[in-house]
Amino acid sequence: MQSILSLLADPGAWAALATLVVMEVVLGVDNLVFVSILSNRLPPDQQTRARRIGIGLALILRLALLATISWLVGLTRPVIDLGLHGPLVDGHPAFETAFSLRDLILLGGGLFLIWKATKEIHHTMSTDGEGHGEASAKSGLSFGSAIAQIIALDIVFSIDSILTAVGMTSELPIMVVAVVIAVGLMMVAADPLARFISKNPTVVMLALGFLLMIGAVLIADAFGVHIPKGYIYAAMAFSGGVEALNMAARKRKTKR
Repeated sequence: MQSILSLLADPGAWAALATLVVMEVVLGVDNLVFVSILSNRLPPDQQTRARRIGIGLALILRLALLATISWLVGLTRPVIDLGLHGPLVDGHPAFETAFSLRDLILLGGGLFLIWKATKEIHHTMSTDGEGHGEASAKSGLSFGSAIAQIIALDIVFSIDSILTAVGMTSELPIMVVAVVIAVGLMMVAADPLARFISKNPTVVMLALGFLLMIGAVLIADAFGVHIPKGYIYAAMAFSGGVEALNMAARKRKTKR
């Protein structure tokens, strides 16, 4: 591991930092969308505090995981093997049932994300057209429950984020700086994103659809089916672009 001064003088270290920051921001979008949707279910005076606590805990979890990198890398060793394998595709099994601790965490997180997104879709449909205060009162979501759910997903997204960082560089200072910058950007973007989602109900449904897709990807990853993240984010960007065109069309129609 290089010293701090040698890293500052190394152009390759700066390039690695920039790349890692971008990767961490992209991976943090899923976390941020979940925090925004969940915090919007709380009374207005609690929403900002919930977002600050949720994102702050994400930073603490990521830094704690970076401090235990050797343990984290060990999470990829199989601890359960059901002995089942899918048909061979290009010489490799289509899926695996040898689960590591990381796989089990991703499986649990994926199932939780699908359950939560489905529940939020049902809530959004059943409270459509109601006032914000009335919908929040009927949601039955307490501040403590919201924080607990945010922490649960923070753990899943943090492990995925740090394992990605470990795979990109071996320099701990670069990983720490990249994580702090990425989470700082999440903190800045949290309130504007939450307000945007709250003001545009169709965006809420689109974001919940993204969470369903991410949950399915996490489950697939747990079974050894690795879907390139580029495909996922390209699909999200395309859907977001289509929704932006729909919003612009609705705005022009309203003005006319």
